[in-house]
Amino acid sequence: MLRDIEQYLTCPHCALGLALEATGRTLRCPAGHAFDVARQGYVSLLPAGGNPGTGDTADMVAARADFLAAGHYAPIADALAGAAAAEPGARLVADLGAGTGHYLAGVLDALPEAAGAALDLSKFALRRAAKAHPRAGAVVCDAWRPLPLADGCADLVLNVFAPRNGPEIQRVLRPGGRLLVVSPTTRHLRELVGTLGLLAVDEEKDRRIEEKLGPWLTAEGRQEVEFELRLGHRDAAAVVGMGPNAWHTDPDALAEALGRLPEPVSVTGSVRIGVYRR
Repeated sequence: MLRDIEQYLTCPHCALGLALEATGRTLRCPAGHAFDVARQGYVSLLPAGGNPGTGDTADMVAARADFLAAGHYAPIADALAGAAAAEPGARLVADLGAGTGHYLAGVLDALPEAAGAALDLSKFALRRAAKAHPRAGAVVCDAWRPLPLADGCADLVLNVFAPRNGPEIQRVLRPGGRLLVVSPTTRHLRELVGTLGLLAVDEEKDRRIEEKLGPWLTAEGRQEVEFELRLGHRDAAAVVGMGPNAWHTDPDALAEALGRLPEPVSVTGSVRIGVYRR
């Protein structure tokens, strides 16, 4: 599962290139640093020292996998794949904060010559991402530290509801390469925010994204994608449990609030796809 991307991977200790041993079970750099491939197909390239956390939990990942598999966010996946198709000769797509690899898989379907690097902090998510597409490889890393990718190796970087590290994204993009950023608008899930006591999208979110990326990349445009979701209570609970709200919501209170909603409930999906170029 890592063969397609091993040529782009670098050692988190010395930044030298990595290669799979003949067994396919270990990545090793010329300096001798070795990293075992988990039986689920992903590899951890976290640098030594400190504990950056674990990322999304197993429950959060399971909720996301179920929700995405039901097709509720298909308009986002389709728009992202359409935007990515503007790079028909892409060789490497790096998905920073890839989660289960759902969006990366759609982009790889649109780019038949490309391999995909699914980068995330959650091993629970990457167990799924490693199997999301035949040309995808999954790597545990911290978005706020140097990414274990070679300079200028990526033709396209995806960033879907995930942290954005401007300097590192610029470094791994080839000259002329593009970044696609998917972020929620203030209208996203608005029907659930007040009723269920969810975190609201910051009205300054667009400005903060520009501040983080502007010094490193050139904004080329953006596209808004808005659609209606018809959610049963189970799916409404999943959309809460698969993101940041999972850390701030009491399960009993959520269940009680969901019980007061109609079923299905009509909810707005609303995101912005920002396009940046190195």
